[in-house]
Amino acid sequence: MHTFKQSFVDANNLRFHITQQGEGPLVLLCHGFPETAHAWRHQLAGLARAGYRAVAPDMRGFGLSDSPDEVERYSSFELVGDLVALVDALGARNAVIVGNDWGATIAWQAAQLRPDRFRGVVALGVPMMGRAPMAPSRLFPRDDSTWFYTHYFSEGGTAEREFERDIRTTLLKIYSAASGDIGPRTATTPNPFGLLPRGKGLLDILPLPEKLPDWLSEKDLDLYVKAFQHSGFRGGLNYYRNMDFNWALQAVVSDLKIGVPALYLIGERDTGLLMPGMRQIIEAIPMFVADLRGSRFIPNAGHWLPQEAPTEVNAELLGFLATLYAEP
Repeated sequence: MHTFKQSFVDANNLRFHITQQGEGPLVLLCHGFPETAHAWRHQLAGLARAGYRAVAPDMRGFGLSDSPDEVERYSSFELVGDLVALVDALGARNAVIVGNDWGATIAWQAAQLRPDRFRGVVALGVPMMGRAPMAPSRLFPRDDSTWFYTHYFSEGGTAEREFERDIRTTLLKIYSAASGDIGPRTATTPNPFGLLPRGKGLLDILPLPEKLPDWLSEKDLDLYVKAFQHSGFRGGLNYYRNMDFNWALQAVVSDLKIGVPALYLIGERDTGLLMPGMRQIIEAIPMFVADLRGSRFIPNAGHWLPQEAPTEVNAELLGFLATLYAEP
């Protein structure tokens, strides 16, 4: 019988809280915003049963992991550095890296920058895409009456004050609004990852659901609330505050294809699919990923794919890993 083991490890001059389960080849699981390692609870168990060592860290700035104060310490290159150092700290030569949301962005870049340490990549939600023609602060929409959620998240202190006023309500609204439970997504569906009216907070436009999504128990929500009571939201929001800097760093690798085997998964009701051109971006992944083993749309699931559709995600993961480790 496999059970979760929680511990702390030192890596890249920071202390990380990790949850792990199982023995075998290392699979590193990277969560998104606003989540913690708990987002991977179903995958930890499923991977362990199949003979893998599954490790989910609270990423830098989240949960019980260290949360540096300086905004610039949350660049994508530093976050990839964390994962390389974690592989070392865990005593492994390499790992397969899996990520959802921000974790997917970091997973793609880890595979791009360090194919010697990450022998395969599975990204959920966020596709691999080419470097944008201009920095995100100029690319994403903004006018006198509305602005894109990333602009709101990037404004120092503003989102923290709103989100930390009532952490349980914050998480419940965001998790519910981006969940597949609310039904097929349209342009008028409340979306935490879309356009916001100026002068209002994100939570002002999101309804408070009458009940939890089917995939989230009271115990799960309590664990997330406790984690963000400890960490606050500043660390997670600092990922967004580095988007322009990340874009500048990507000039170094703008034409560097990912060569390791890769798999892409997204929920059919993911909020990201409302972004103009997203389906075309997904179709274009092979331009940037030489060995893409598939792009799959998971029915009825939203943005929190590992939690919403664990059976489907685990089956896709295990199928991908089986072919990867069967190769010479």
